[in-house]
Amino acid sequence: MVRSMPDQESLEIKSWSVSAENANIRLDVFARRCLAHLSRREVESAIQQELLSINGRVGKKGHKLNAGDVLTFRGPASWLLETPPAHPLLRVPIVYEDALLLVLDKPAGMPTHGFSGLDADTVANFLAAQRPKIATVGKNRWEPGLVHRLDRETSGLLLIAKTQAAFDDLRLQFRRRQIKKQYRALVWGITEAEGSISYPITHVSRDKRRMEAVIVGESRISQKRWKALTRFRKLSGSRQFSLLEIEMETGVTHQIRVHLAAKGHPIVGDALYGIEGAESFNLRRHFLHASGLKFSHPADRRVVQFESELPEELQNLLTQLRLTC
Repeated sequence: MVRSMPDQESLEIKSWSVSAENANIRLDVFARRCLAHLSRREVESAIQQELLSINGRVGKKGHKLNAGDVLTFRGPASWLLETPPAHPLLRVPIVYEDALLLVLDKPAGMPTHGFSGLDADTVANFLAAQRPKIATVGKNRWEPGLVHRLDRETSGLLLIAKTQAAFDDLRLQFRRRQIKKQYRALVWGITEAEGSISYPITHVSRDKRRMEAVIVGESRISQKRWKALTRFRKLSGSRQFSLLEIEMETGVTHQIRVHLAAKGHPIVGDALYGIEGAESFNLRRHFLHASGLKFSHPADRRVVQFESELPEELQNLLTQLRLTC
């Protein structure tokens, strides 16, 4: 998502000359080569906002370029940033920290990371301000030290590596399924006492925001899919709801939300995979919380475990529904 930047932000001007080998390509294609840290959507937004010009004239998306043309960017400096900008006012509770790792308790509503310097309200921006040395750790400059992710509206425990060696170790534990992640979710309907869901997951071709479960018998041979396994145990319930403890054996985007919805038990408050028109109980988020982490510490292989209590708004809803956790 492209964010508007403060009016007082400094302007930057940067130019690129079109070489003979880039002649006759479209402006938006050349701009993406020059501004490789921006997404296609962000480049298109820069063009729409008239931040890009060709030879001093406002550029159009489909404009064909000639050798010797000059593409110029003139706009807020944040568009040219190649790492997350520091945001010193952000607050994320720190559960644990040592020389190698950091465990945060991410609030709902905060993305784990952005995709360009235009994103300023993410965990990555918090880390850039509070732990700037982590900037070089990881495999992606927009995800400093982030060993895994949580959806924007999912709260709870997030594991950060502070060194590249620790990052590589923890990522290997994830690939080997040695890191245990527990969640709490309130879902619609009466579930079994316990169970597992193993539908593969794929992108929804008509809506890139969404994922979907591939039910046995459906033909999607040409579409990429990911194996996924979700286990659950019911902690309490009523005629309409079940409170679940969940473990993910894999880590596919939106996995828990997609799997539960596919089984007919969407998460309460889930705007993307929930029941259309269902009661939200004034929640401004979905009822999914990363409550537990268990793994081997990279320093000495001792098993470490962390827990996070349900946020107040989720606790209050359970009290309202007379459910216990």
